[in-house]
Amino acid sequence: MIKLTPAERAALRAEAHGLNPVVMIGEAGLTESVKKEIASSLDAHGLIKVRVFGDDREARIAIYEQVCEELEAAPVQHIGKLLVLYRPKKDAVKERTAKAGKGMREVTIVKPSPSGTKKPSVTKVLLKGNERVTQGGNIKRAKTRQASTKKNALNK
Repeated sequence: MIKLTPAERAALRAEAHGLNPVVMIGEAGLTESVKKEIASSLDAHGLIKVRVFGDDREARIAIYEQVCEELEAAPVQHIGKLLVLYRPKKDAVKERTAKAGKGMREVTIVKPSPSGTKKPSVTKVLLKGNERVTQGGNIKRAKTRQASTKKNALNK
């Protein structure tokens, strides 16, 4: 379980004030699917609210402690039927697929002034993987290479 200082806990409580509950725990209690949903919400948001339906205060406290212990989350606040939990977000590293292109790249385009006496204009542009800059400074989309019908017929 993560330990928070009182100042950190106060800041998280203030941040959680405007949040809506993302997980609801019903009469079935704390099931495996509910734990899995809480874990995925913590990974995605970091700070979440959980609403526990039920009137037994001791049961809510037990659920609160069990969730914090099993999911390695920090207890932030318990007001009535609302539980506020915090766990630092996990940075998901996305692997690039072999099929994906290069992605966006930044290119600086320098165009001379029309009169030739003033400073050239400099612009920074984001290009997609299939775009290129022409000699005149314009952006063109690369065309797909045409396949020869004769070579296609020979390869078949």
